[in-house]
Amino acid sequence: MNQAYILVLYYSSKGTTKTLAEAIANGVEQAGMEARLRTVPAVSTVAESRESAIPASGDLYCSRDDLANCSGLALGSPTRFGNMAAALKYFIDGSINEWLNGELIGKPGGVFTSTGSMHGGQESTLLSMMLPLLHHGMLIVGLPYSEEALHRTRAGGTPYGPSHLNDTKLTDDERELAVAFGRRLATLAQTNHSALVN
Repeated sequence: MNQAYILVLYYSSKGTTKTLAEAIANGVEQAGMEARLRTVPAVSTVAESRESAIPASGDLYCSRDDLANCSGLALGSPTRFGNMAAALKYFIDGSINEWLNGELIGKPGGVFTSTGSMHGGQESTLLSMMLPLLHHGMLIVGLPYSEEALHRTRAGGTPYGPSHLNDTKLTDDERELAVAFGRRLATLAQTNHSALVN
């Protein structure tokens, strides 16, 4: 069995979703588990145009092995008209082999997003991002209302998953919820991983 890790897979065009991903990864690591930050290349508007295999800077592009072998998944995207960005959807749409082989069945998975405006579609984006995880047989993880920051936040943060509002830095509540989400995902994945090993 491979070393357990949480795949924090995101697309970020302006860096705000990446900042949220990093806070989630911090929570994963606080729970004593490896967080593997990965991104996806932008979708080209030119047919057959390809990105280089390794990005010029930032996190590595996600491989199919990263996805298939993870112990849990945090999937993040900026909101695009109430849905995930095309680049992330393109990657997920290509996960047919992982689906056919049942690679993600029974693993915890959750979602996160960022928007530029208060009513920019955070919750619809989070809900739509859960759909492929359900098709993969993943166990959906959200944020319970026992997280006090859900009651205080005046920016991002939902029971469906962490979120961020505007292009500024994360608020204290947004960061607290992202870290709590990472810890929760890691704790569930560790329990799951231990049951499979024993």
